[in-house]
Amino acid sequence: MDKSWMSSDKLSKAYDEGVNAFLEFAQSNNPESDLIRCPCVNCNNLWHYSIDSVSYHLFAHGFDEKYTVWSFHGEDPPMVEVRCPDESSRPEFDYTKEMLHDAFAYEEKEPDALKSLLEECDKPLYEGSTHNALSGLMIFQHLKGQLGWSDTSFDALLGALKTVLPAKNTIPSSMYEAKKMLKGIGLEYEKFHACENDCVLFWNEYKDASECPTCGTSRWKTNTKNVPRKVLWYFPPIPRFRRMFSSPEIAHDLTWHAQGRSNDGKLTHPSDSPSWKLVDNTWKEFGRESRNLRLALSADGINPHKSLSSKHSCWPVTLVTYNLPSYLCMSRKFMMLTLLISGPKQPGNNIDVYLAPLIADLKLLWETGVRTFDAYKKEYFNLRAILLWTINDFPAYGNLSGCVTKGYNACPICSENTCSQRLPKSRKVCFLGHRKFLPSKHPFRKRKKDFNNEQESDVPKKPLSGEEIYNYLAGWMYPFERFMKTLKGYVRYHYRPEGCIAECYVAEEALEFCSAYLKNGNSIGNTHDRVDERIRTGKPLSRATSDVVETKLLDEAHLYVLRNTAIVESYTK
Repeated sequence: MDKSWMSSDKLSKAYDEGVNAFLEFAQSNNPESDLIRCPCVNCNNLWHYSIDSVSYHLFAHGFDEKYTVWSFHGEDPPMVEVRCPDESSRPEFDYTKEMLHDAFAYEEKEPDALKSLLEECDKPLYEGSTHNALSGLMIFQHLKGQLGWSDTSFDALLGALKTVLPAKNTIPSSMYEAKKMLKGIGLEYEKFHACENDCVLFWNEYKDASECPTCGTSRWKTNTKNVPRKVLWYFPPIPRFRRMFSSPEIAHDLTWHAQGRSNDGKLTHPSDSPSWKLVDNTWKEFGRESRNLRLALSADGINPHKSLSSKHSCWPVTLVTYNLPSYLCMSRKFMMLTLLISGPKQPGNNIDVYLAPLIADLKLLWETGVRTFDAYKKEYFNLRAILLWTINDFPAYGNLSGCVTKGYNACPICSENTCSQRLPKSRKVCFLGHRKFLPSKHPFRKRKKDFNNEQESDVPKKPLSGEEIYNYLAGWMYPFERFMKTLKGYVRYHYRPEGCIAECYVAEEALEFCSAYLKNGNSIGNTHDRVDERIRTGKPLSRATSDVVETKLLDEAHLYVLRNTAIVESYTK
């Protein structure tokens, strides 16, 4: 195809015909989407626009003359036999602009953060370096998160590197400058003020209210200027779901439950459960799209301080995506923090007040859906989601579900039929009726004086054993409790623990996103094998040990081998 028109005058006939031919070529190779990448001088194939908008850009700004192989628009690169360079010599920053495009793909206008990051991509780390300023910082930040370096040690390391590297290097000189550079890659969070008594959130119709419409409590602390009494930290899940689909590897894993799972009839994944199948059969349109998300919600309180005497309680609310394989869906990387309810008091039964922003987004994902780009299939689709269940300990189960978990009817299974009685002297409720689990002719069933002055004649329901209940609850809650320990580790300033958790969580999200574009960039949130089982040439062997086998055991082993060898079978007959 003749591409000489790319360097022609924009008012010439050759340029006009060339642009039309290019647009027809691009549209024929992408018939499923109305948007294509714009190859003008300003956009550099970073942004998607309609055909008319791309045409306007090409005539207004000109075609990028360096874009000679239209690989982003369906053209195959020429087959040239070249010597492949060593993998270690390939520049690490080849993918930084692609990473930035994926990070800002849903921005309607080019933000200032993207402009500054693109400028960092054009600056070498130092003269003659194969890394730019952004890629070099990504490597150092990734090592910091993976190895658990403190802010103080990392700040000292950056200062030393600034001095040791050649002059006019672009590496940040402090931790503050590093955070400022990478801040644009991370996703944002929102802060909503709340009533101190957990009555309402000051958002929507109460956004400009200065006092609680229910109890009349002031929104602000006394003797302070615009300092709220209580704050909810909200991490919107929709941008985070979209970013998951911006990675081809993760987008492919999100369809594992429908395509990569073996149907062996065993319960090995939540997709084997009756609830999952009920959703697919009831809402068939939702079930046909394997990329639609199945979610679970977990909420529990944590003490963010290291001191056990502290009564401060903040509540993180976490979402889990069950579309992923079993070994990924409960990993730290895919534990999505959505809400952080500040302390010092727990919300209790008023937790539904704080869940309102999350429920609004979940309703949008269920009823309407959002337009999302699938990086694996290279297409846009309507992403929807459903919340299947909640995972909590017993007290939080009562707060979320509305079930009674204390008092006379504390059993959520038996409910009103719970056998309970209050002991007036100790002022506690005890739960009777355990004699129904005894054999029908057991003498204890007829004893009155030793129990509650009544005979027991009820037949028990088939209960779960204590070991089964423990294994079930411990297996599901442990990943969330481990994630809460990670959140506690984020706290460095104990007067503002929730702010520390929010800032560190967003920073780790950005590092996780960047690690997918780094060569050998292992994820921070996924565990890796401690022992490399692969056999390597030249790897030393361990010291050999010798054992003496008894003659009798050796004869038995010899006879067993002979009886189970196909060659000897003809002789034994």
